[in-house]
Amino acid sequence: MVPDTTTSPRTGRQELLTALGEIEQRVLWLSAATIDHANRVRPNPTGLKVGGHQASCASMVSIMTTLWFHELTADDRVSVKPHASPALHAVNHLLGELPAEALTTLRSFGGLQSYPSRTKDPDPVDYSTGSVGIGATAPIWGALARRYVEGRFPGAGTGRQYALLGDAELDEGACWEAVQDPMVAGLGEVVWIVDLNRQSLDRVVPALSAERLAGMFEAAGWQVLTLKYGEQLTELFSRPGGEALRTRLDTMGNPEYQRLLRCTPAELRDRLPGTGSTREPLERLVATLDDDALHSAVRNLGGHDLGALLDAYAAIDDTRPTVILAYTVKGRGLHSEGHPQNHSSLLTRDQLADLATRTGADPDDPWRPLPDGAAARLCAERAEELRRPPVGRIAPPPVPTDFGRTPGGTGTTQQAFGRALLDLSRSAPEAAARVVTVSPDVSSSTNLGGWLNKVGVWSPTERVDWFADDAETILHWRENPTGQHVELGIAETNLVGLLGELGATWSRWGQPLLPIGIMYDPFVNRALEPWQFGIYAGGQSLLVGTPSGVTLAPEGGAHQSITTPSLGLEQPGCTTWEPAFAQDAEWCVLAALSLLGRPDGGSAYLRLSTRPVDQSLAAVPADPAARERRRRQAVAGAYGLRRAEGTPDVTLAAMGAMVPEALAAADRLASLGVAADVVCVTSPGLLFRATQARRGLDDAPQWVLDQAFPADRAAPLVTLLDGHPHTLAFLGTVHNMPVTPLGVSHFGQSGALDEVYRHHGIDTESVVRAALDLTHRP
Repeated sequence: MVPDTTTSPRTGRQELLTALGEIEQRVLWLSAATIDHANRVRPNPTGLKVGGHQASCASMVSIMTTLWFHELTADDRVSVKPHASPALHAVNHLLGELPAEALTTLRSFGGLQSYPSRTKDPDPVDYSTGSVGIGATAPIWGALARRYVEGRFPGAGTGRQYALLGDAELDEGACWEAVQDPMVAGLGEVVWIVDLNRQSLDRVVPALSAERLAGMFEAAGWQVLTLKYGEQLTELFSRPGGEALRTRLDTMGNPEYQRLLRCTPAELRDRLPGTGSTREPLERLVATLDDDALHSAVRNLGGHDLGALLDAYAAIDDTRPTVILAYTVKGRGLHSEGHPQNHSSLLTRDQLADLATRTGADPDDPWRPLPDGAAARLCAERAEELRRPPVGRIAPPPVPTDFGRTPGGTGTTQQAFGRALLDLSRSAPEAAARVVTVSPDVSSSTNLGGWLNKVGVWSPTERVDWFADDAETILHWRENPTGQHVELGIAETNLVGLLGELGATWSRWGQPLLPIGIMYDPFVNRALEPWQFGIYAGGQSLLVGTPSGVTLAPEGGAHQSITTPSLGLEQPGCTTWEPAFAQDAEWCVLAALSLLGRPDGGSAYLRLSTRPVDQSLAAVPADPAARERRRRQAVAGAYGLRRAEGTPDVTLAAMGAMVPEALAAADRLASLGVAADVVCVTSPGLLFRATQARRGLDDAPQWVLDQAFPADRAAPLVTLLDGHPHTLAFLGTVHNMPVTPLGVSHFGQSGALDEVYRHHGIDTESVVRAALDLTHRP
């Protein structure tokens, strides 16, 4: 237990605890009543379950009450576990941030969200949560993002970053990937408070050991504060038989303890002493307690002891991350407390009425304000102290659309990406100053070397580069607070978690960044959930997947991505590009950066390749007007790369690394008397939106379809990409023409490029055959 060091500047400690206790009871009532209203009061003509988690809220109300109504400052940020969202709304209501009528809208269309949402809830929500583990780790990356912003563009201030999470969330590997990352050990503003109620959704967790968890956190350099018992139990431990009581509780399994919470006082007198050497001294101790004291003592855990919680906050060491392991009872104060199936259970009408009586509420007027007194005054005082000034947003610097040079020779889109960053620093230094790149230990293998050498690696403090004077050192690892690259360990979930928070700085502190995350494209799948959750939460960033596809022939099936092109197409809030040529890659990178850091912006995903391609195949127009027309088409989704003389017999629509095969196939077809247009697709997502807009199902621009696929050149299509063929199959609907989609739908193989392409049916021969079949040529 931590020492009692808390004093209140407003009132004496006992008066403070009394006021907090009254607020705690009101938060418990409001969270339960909000869920009850959504399920039993609001009309529900469909009869579908609305849901909500009264028990999960109940285990958190003490923690949340002490945080918001005593501990937090206006600079602090808090991530609240998903199932406690009604408790968060209750707190915000008491602080005057949410009107009473909003409490009646939980899980209704346009109302309070099922889980906390920065972008959709009407009241202050610091972090979106909902996907288990991701909301817990978000404050870690939020702390790092705040430090980065404050070091370069002062104004983000200070403040702790709290995560309120359930113990079951610690089953998620994402939590431990974040906890042990070397970047995290110095983030002293990070505080996790674990709601240790020893229950998951379906059961009492049989073998949860706080000691084991504490050891894991301590090994990662975290401060660990354990709140196991409250004041009443601590006092009992000092009485005769008290040591036996502590031993009995410490060694008791979780299911047995949870069963005690469901016992009557008479049953407790029989069960609590147990059968071993502790039975006799415990029977004597229990005999000294009346029924109410015994009933209360069994559930007197540290996570519900307001004073113990205040003491724990006062003991936080701000030089390293802290975790508070707070023992709680799931459903505390409700009729369902401690029951293994209480996760989604609802109080009955009679039980809700009883809760109203015990908490001083009125079931007929559930949103009635607190009566005048110390609790109401404390709410008003805290509302003033926690009020944040409006965020004054700075517009991101303009990003150029074109550097004005045309790449020649042979090159890859991955190389073009690295060059684009360097060109940006020369052509638009103000925009380049807002760029921050993030990599999971793959900087050198994804063409970031030149960028790193120019801008350095970010670190809270300057570190010595011991290889700076080594003549064979090519990549210079200069770590200092002015660096613009953040290097994480090999954990893609950490990368996209940080990417989302770096992409939210424009809305948190008014300072826009242009964050770019780079990873091997096969591992985008691994990072997909936290990446899309970051987009949902308002984080705007550019994710670069490189290298990609079965074009990585020697790497084998484990490193050959197949599904990522369609994932980019299907991700809301994200524009995806897969350029074929270095010039297209440059244009798409610049277009992606121009989307970031603004209220009307969004995220982007670029899928790049390490396949060397003859850049003369791009046939970039020399005329400035024609060049600009090509650029607009490339960033809009597609352009006509080659037009056959007269009316085409077939159109070859190819994307990314496969465009050279399409061009070679067009030459072969021409020799067979088959006229083929070649369309270079750069963004299947933008093209799909354009086709939807034609049908009145989207508001996206449609002009790119008319220019890339003009009606007077409509012909059967062969689509081709280094990815799943269904990604481009929809292009047949542009003019309702037959389509043969070619791509990769099987696990990859190692081998030479021509062998692998032939194996998957995406080589030139396969394209020619598909075109001949469509045109019914011999």
